[in-house]
Parts: sequence; structure tokens; C-alpha cells
Amino acid sequence: MKQILYFVLFCSFTSFAQKPLFKFTQKFTHKDSLRGSNTPQRAWWDVKHYNLNVAIYPETKTIQGYNYIRFTVVKESQKMQLDLQQPMQITKILYKNKPLNFTREGAVFWVDFPIALPLHTTHTIIVYFKGKPKEAKNAPWDGGITWKKDVNGNDFIASANQGIGASAWWPNKDFDTDEPDDGAIILLNVPSNLTGVSNGKLIYEHTYRHKKRKEYAWEVKNPINNYSMTINVGNYAHFSEIYKGEKGILNCEYWVLKKNLEKAKKQFQQVPKMLEAFEYWFGPYPFYEDDYKLVETPYLGMEHQSCIAYGNHYLNGYLGSDLSGTGIGLLFDFIIVHESGHEWFANSITNKDVADMWIHESFTCYSESLYIDYHFGTEKANAYVQGIRKNILNNKPIIGQYKVNNSGSGDMYYKGANMLHTLRQIVNNDKKWRSILRNLNTTFYHQTVTTQQIENYLISQTQLDLKGFFDQYLRTVNIPILKIKKRGNKIKFKFKKSVKNLNFPVKIYLNNQETWIHPSTNRKTYNAPFKIKTVKVDENFYIKTIKK
Repeated sequence: MKQILYFVLFCSFTSFAQKPLFKFTQKFTHKDSLRGSNTPQRAWWDVKHYNLNVAIYPETKTIQGYNYIRFTVVKESQKMQLDLQQPMQITKILYKNKPLNFTREGAVFWVDFPIALPLHTTHTIIVYFKGKPKEAKNAPWDGGITWKKDVNGNDFIASANQGIGASAWWPNKDFDTDEPDDGAIILLNVPSNLTGVSNGKLIYEHTYRHKKRKEYAWEVKNPINNYSMTINVGNYAHFSEIYKGEKGILNCEYWVLKKNLEKAKKQFQQVPKMLEAFEYWFGPYPFYEDDYKLVETPYLGMEHQSCIAYGNHYLNGYLGSDLSGTGIGLLFDFIIVHESGHEWFANSITNKDVADMWIHESFTCYSESLYIDYHFGTEKANAYVQGIRKNILNNKPIIGQYKVNNSGSGDMYYKGANMLHTLRQIVNNDKKWRSILRNLNTTFYHQTVTTQQIENYLISQTQLDLKGFFDQYLRTVNIPILKIKKRGNKIKFKFKKSVKNLNFPVKIYLNNQETWIHPSTNRKTYNAPFKIKTVKVDENFYIKTIKK
């Protein structure tokens, strides 16, 4: 979700056997490696299930609880890395009802088992924790827990920790590659005048009247990325509807502040329209077993799996504004469409390393255009995606530095969307393009992936040489320049300011007649059967043009 604010610097990139395409320096530390890499102390154990119990105390802005972590051993070892950030504390870890020894190194806890755990065995530990988690000052961008009040003075609390990490408030293996294969249970213990909402289905609630507390237990049956597991606490009203989708009945659940109930019932009528469009383009909603949910939050929004955070004030556009500057962005509620798009790209298909976060954000930003295409037509969709180009900075490459929790440039949104839109033009067959997107979601359903896997898939499906295309848009800051020189009935053309292997077809208009040319970094010539008076490049291609 972190709209155009991932402007983290990074070192350098290599494209397969090439020399780095673009260099940028930043010093990384041992702390960055512990956070962003699959250390040996992480790699030997595979998370199967989290059972997270957490009590929230608004008056002190503290939480406490315990997490049952079930895991299997994929390589014999006895030292485990667990992650929990300061100032949160792990107070005790139990294994077979006996305490384990552990030490702390910043945000990492090194846990010692009495013996090396045997290969292919399954184990459970219980991790007890407590503390005052980092408070988010400007969620979702800075991360942590937001502690607010609604207009009636009721506590209004939510977590958002995509960048900072789930370990900002609960102990886990805070690494995107390893999701709990068997899902999770999240139990929220909150003051009895409030409701606790989390991911998946509500399976249990209980009131402790003498303690003036209430518990809500939520079950997620599908794998889930750690940063998606969420706390939402408020004076909520609830309503629901059934969507009849490609996989059958999907329960759509809505939790909103009571004062906003009527607004929500009107604004959330866009949800079935969103589901219809995205199931058309991407295939079935990926989490039928866990429902679809919108929950109102005290911040703008976040893609929490099966529990989308909504704070767009029941307005169309992005807080009532149009990111494209065309007016088309006011045809839909940005948060409903964008954050729900992440159910396919981020929650079902998840990057293994945050350096590849473009897989989340480029496809999801582009999903806005596909939503418009489905409901309002291709002409408006094209205008929208061209309009968001004004937000592109081209200051750093889209891909970040690997193994250090570095996510690259915020251009992964608008530039990434325009890269995919350009690819759609190159494919030049919307039926095939739709098939590519749907098969992408089938091929990598509920998986963690790398850029290389996505590139290879798109190259295979399109049967085009796109290696230079991806190098250009993902690994450099240069937008290719198509230089065209016309003389009589001929045009000469080539790509400039590009990687050496860049070549892809481009649609142009000669005297308003559609023509396809195939530029590369070598000069080529096209002979028309008429004298060429005007040359125009199709604006749906995200390239620059020099005409002489």
C-alpha cells in the first residue's frame, strides 16, 4: 500500500550475467541482514501454523499475549532465530512444557533447544510476550500500532506494519518467504465495549463480564504473510452480503464505526463490482475459505489478507482526489479497488524478498486500470494509466537490494503499472493478455516468488524476447527513447538511452495509418507504400520519442 514512499536507496543491480545496469550506494548493516535474509537460524525450520493470542490495553497502549508456533524441521539444528522488535519483550518460551534458553540481539531472539531437532519432525513452542509496541504516527507509512479515538470517544486501534515488519508487535519468523502453510488463529482480547476484528472467519467470541473484557477468535485457513495479520479494535457495526463468484459463494463481511454504517452500506456497493472485474481479469478471489472483509481503520488503508483496512472516508478517488489528474480516478473508491487488488498480488502471490515488491505494487496499481477497463471501457482505462505517469520520478530502479529488507523505488507503482500496460500493447491481443494474467494467478497461487520467476513466466507465455524489456524498466531509471527520422516514404528508427538487448514492437501511425515497427538499439528502416507526412507513436507505450 505504501503509495510512492518506498524511496530507499540501494547498492547495485546485476541483470543475470550483465554488469550492473545502475549503481547507487547505501551502507547496510548486520541488523539489515538479520531482518532481510534467510539466515541459517531461520532456514532450518518451516512454519506450519501460528496461534496468536493477544490482549490489547488501550489505557496504557500496551499488549501482551502468547503465540503457539508449530513448525517442521527441514534441516537438523538447535538454534532458532525469532523476531520481535524493541521495546517489545519475550518473557518466556516453552517447549514440551519446559522453558528454553534465549538471548537477545536487537530485534532478534536467539533460542536454544536442548538438542538438535531431527529432520522431518514437527514441533510446537509457546512464546510469551508483552510490551508497549511502536506507535505509528502516520500509518500505514511508518508502521506500528495506531491508538486513536472515534468521534464518540471510543478507542479506535489498528496495526499496520508492512515495511517495519510484523515483529513490531508479535513474535514470529519475520521473513516473507515462510508463510504458515496451515494458516493461523488470531485471538483478540479487548475491552467489552469494543470489537476485535482480524483476518479470516470469526469462529468464537466470549465475554468476561467480571473483567469487562471480551475475546474474538478468528481463523485463517490459507497461508498468510506475516505483515497481513492484523489488529483492528473499535466500536464497530457489522453487516454482510453474499457474492456469487467463480468458485461459488463468497461471504463479504464489513466492520465499520457505528456512526458510518449508512455511508458504508452505500459506498461498499462497489465491492461486488470490484470482485466481478478482478475475477474476470485475474481468476477467482484467492481466499474463498477465509471470506472477504473490509474493516474501517484510523488510517488510509492496507492490504491485510481477507481483512482489508479501509480509511478512505467513504469517498471516491484517493481521499477524494484523482491520482491520474484525468477525472477518471473519481469513478471508484481507490482503497476498495487498490487494496483488494492486493489479494491477488501480495497476498496470494507474495514476493520472497521485499526487493521484488514491484510484483505486489506494479500489478496492483495496474489493476486499477483493468477495473476501469471492465466497467467503463478501454479508452478511459488507457487515459487513466497514462495520467498516472505524472507521478513517476525515475530516480531509482524499481528493484531493491536483496537480503537486506530493501524495497527499491516507489516507482514500482506508477512506472510498474505503465510497464505492464506497455506489455499489454506488445501482446496486442486482449484475450491472450487476460489468459496470461489468469494463468499467472493459477501458476503461482498461494506461493512466494522471485522477479526471475515472474519474468520467465511472462517471457514463456508471450513467446517474446522480453529480457531487455524487463532490464530497462525494472533495473534502470531510463525510459527508452525511440528516435525516428522520416525521409520521403521511409523512416529510420532505433532505441536510444537503453540497455543493449532492448527490442520490442511498437505501434505507430504513419499518416494516421496503424503500422508496427520493431526497433532495437540498431538502426532500422521501414519503407511505406506512400509518402510519409506524419508520424505518431501510440501513447499507450511508455516510451519517449524524438522525431526528425
